[in-house]
Amino acid sequence: MSRSPVPASETRIILGHAGTVLAGQLAIMAFSVADTLIAGRYAQASLAALSIGSSIYISIYVALNGMMQALLPVWAQLRGAQQLAQVGRSVRQALYLCCAAIGLGVMALLFPDPWLEWTEVPAALQAEVRSYLRVLAWAVAPSLLFRMYSTLNQSLGMPRLVTWLQVAGLCLKVPLSMAFTFGFAGLHAQGAVGCAWATLMVNIAMLGMGVYLLRTQDVYRPYRLWRPMERPDFKALRTFLRLGVPAGLSIMVEITSFTLMALFIARMGVEATAGHQIAATWAGVLYMIPLALGIASSSRVGFWLGANNPHQVRQAMKTGLALSAALAAACCTALWLSKEGLAQTFTTDPAVAAIAVGLLGWVTVYHFVDAIQTVCAFLLRCFEITLLPLAIYCALLWGIGLGGGYMWAYHGLGVQAARPQPSSFWLTSTAALAVVTLLFLGLTYRAARTKS
Repeated sequence: MSRSPVPASETRIILGHAGTVLAGQLAIMAFSVADTLIAGRYAQASLAALSIGSSIYISIYVALNGMMQALLPVWAQLRGAQQLAQVGRSVRQALYLCCAAIGLGVMALLFPDPWLEWTEVPAALQAEVRSYLRVLAWAVAPSLLFRMYSTLNQSLGMPRLVTWLQVAGLCLKVPLSMAFTFGFAGLHAQGAVGCAWATLMVNIAMLGMGVYLLRTQDVYRPYRLWRPMERPDFKALRTFLRLGVPAGLSIMVEITSFTLMALFIARMGVEATAGHQIAATWAGVLYMIPLALGIASSSRVGFWLGANNPHQVRQAMKTGLALSAALAAACCTALWLSKEGLAQTFTTDPAVAAIAVGLLGWVTVYHFVDAIQTVCAFLLRCFEITLLPLAIYCALLWGIGLGGGYMWAYHGLGVQAARPQPSSFWLTSTAALAVVTLLFLGLTYRAARTKS
C-alpha cells in the first residue's frame, strides 16, 4: 500500500493543532475561573457550593464526554484512509450513543442525593448545590452535542472553528454569570445557581452556531454529514462502546479522583474548601495544555494509522510526549514563582489564601506527572488499549490517591496520625499519579514497537 506524503515537521503540525485547541479549551476553562471569581466575590458559602456542585457535575459529565472524545481516532483513521463518506456515516451512528449518554447525564444530575450523602456535604450547602445541579441537568444535551462537533473537527485536523465558538462563548459567559449571580439588570441574585444558568445559555448558543456551520461551510461537504439517519448499526455501535465506555470510565476515574477531593475536603470547613477550590482551578487550567497536546497527538497518530505509515505513527507519538514534558516543566516553574499572587487574586480572606498557597505548591508537582500521563492515555486509545489503563486508574487513583488521602486525613495512615488538611489528599494523589505515569509510559512504548 502506498504511503501518504510525509509532512516536513510533525512538531509544527502538532503544535499548531494543539495551540488552536488550547485556546478554545482555555476559553472553556475560563468559564470555571470566572465562576470561581464571581461566586467568591458574592459569598464564601456560594464559592463552597460552587466547588461542590461543579465537582459533581464534572465527575458525571467527563465520563460521558470521554465516550464521545474516544471517537476521535476512529474518524481520524477514516480520514487518513481517505474514506471520507464513511466519516459522515460514523458521525450519524455516534448520535445514537450521544442520545443515550444525554439521558444518563440528566438523570444523574437531577438526583444527586447519593453523592451528597456519601461525601457528607454540610447540610447548609446542600440546597444551593441541588439547585445548581438541576439547572446544569438541562445543559447536558447541548454540551455533549457540541462535544461531538468539537471531536469531529479535531479528528479532521481543523479545530479553528470550534475555538472561535468557544472564545465567543466566554465573551457571553462572563456578563451572564455576573448578571445572574449578583442580580444585575433587574434579575434576582441567585449566587452559584446564577453561574449554572449562564452555562446553560452559553452551551445552547454554541451548539446552535456549530449546527449552522455544519450546514453552511464547504469544508464539511466531502464527509456527507447531512444524509438521512441510517438504522442503528450495532456492529459500529459495539465498536464505539468498546472504545468509548472504558475511555469514558477512565476519564471519570481520573477526574473524580481529583474532583471528589472537594467533596471530602468540604467537611473540613468553608476555608479549606475555598482554598482547595483555588488550587483545583489552577490545576484545571494547567491541565488544558496536555489535554490539547493529547488531542492533537492522537489526531495525528490516528491519521497515520489510517494511512498505514508506521514510521510517522511513532514520530507523532514521540513528538507529543516530548512537547508535553517540556511545556509542563515551564508551567510548573511559572506557577511556583507566582503562587502567592495567584492565591490573593482569588480571595481577600487571609486564611483561605494561606491554604491556597500551600496547595499550589503541590499543584506544581501534580501537573508535571499529570501532563505526561494525559498524552499517554490519548495515544493508547489510538491502539484501542483502554481496559488496562482503566484498571490502573481504578487501583492507583481511586485506591491509593483518593482512598489513601481519605484515610490519612480522617483516620490516620499506618504510623501517621489523622491529618485533616487538604494537603493530605494532594500528597497521596500526586504519588499515585506518578506511578500511573510510569506504567503508561511503558504501555505506550510497547504499543509504539508492536502495533504501529
